[in-house]
Amino acid sequence: MPAQGLYTRRRITNAMAMTFGAAATVLGLFFLVWILWLTLVNGISALHGSLFTRITAYGPQGGLSNAIVGSLMMDLIALLICTPIGVMAGMWLAEYARLTKLGTVIRFLNDILLSAPSIVLGLFVYMIIVLPMSNMTHGAVSFSGFAGGVALALIGLPVIVRTTDEMLQLVPNTLREATLSLGVPQWKLTMQILLRAASSGIVTGVLLAVARVAGETAPLLFTAFGNNFMTVHPLDKVASVPVAIYQYTNDPDPALHAIAWAGALVITLFVLALSLLTRLFFSRNKVSYG
Repeated sequence: MPAQGLYTRRRITNAMAMTFGAAATVLGLFFLVWILWLTLVNGISALHGSLFTRITAYGPQGGLSNAIVGSLMMDLIALLICTPIGVMAGMWLAEYARLTKLGTVIRFLNDILLSAPSIVLGLFVYMIIVLPMSNMTHGAVSFSGFAGGVALALIGLPVIVRTTDEMLQLVPNTLREATLSLGVPQWKLTMQILLRAASSGIVTGVLLAVARVAGETAPLLFTAFGNNFMTVHPLDKVASVPVAIYQYTNDPDPALHAIAWAGALVITLFVLALSLLTRLFFSRNKVSYG
């Protein structure tokens, strides 16, 4: 009965693989739920109106209004920089350099940038923007929200490039061939058809970039530095929620720890709300080729 023995071994192997896979899934979900639960419980208890109306200069009696405004401003600067560059670079890699050596090298370098420590990127922006601006203005402008936005853009850029490249490569080649056979130029095919077909995946990549840069602390310590007062000028030192959380957790005051938990909850809810709104938008605007 060699066939019966082979069948039994395959059933046992399949059962073990399914068991280990299910166990790994449950373990990952357990830690995810645990993190979200701790953030929710500790954050809600410290969530109050003054968190959004008072600035960090008030200390334990203050809030995070200036940090929230600063984070939104730097995230917006980062998105305005990295989204168009990342999407266009991903388009070029997928449609014009898919099988070339240059495309392979650029993908390799992009993967290196994707895994680069954020503090290294912060030091890089410090050397190319913060120090030169300080020297040119004789110290009047050094750390700034603009420098923080550039550092965050360098973190989000490889995520968008990689996602755009992968999503465009998933579009069936038959769609390209059918369109080109009608005499449509390559640029119009890419801009009006392929981008539309891969739009949901590309937007997901942008959301992943936002989720990653929203919680970054290390690069902002070398670029935006921090500010206890409200400012919306991109060339001023700017406060941010991650840096405020980092500073408050290093303080022995329990009131500041509570504000840090509330800040962590605000970041989590911001990313979650952004993801849900985007998914709702695309569920109502699905492209149909039937």
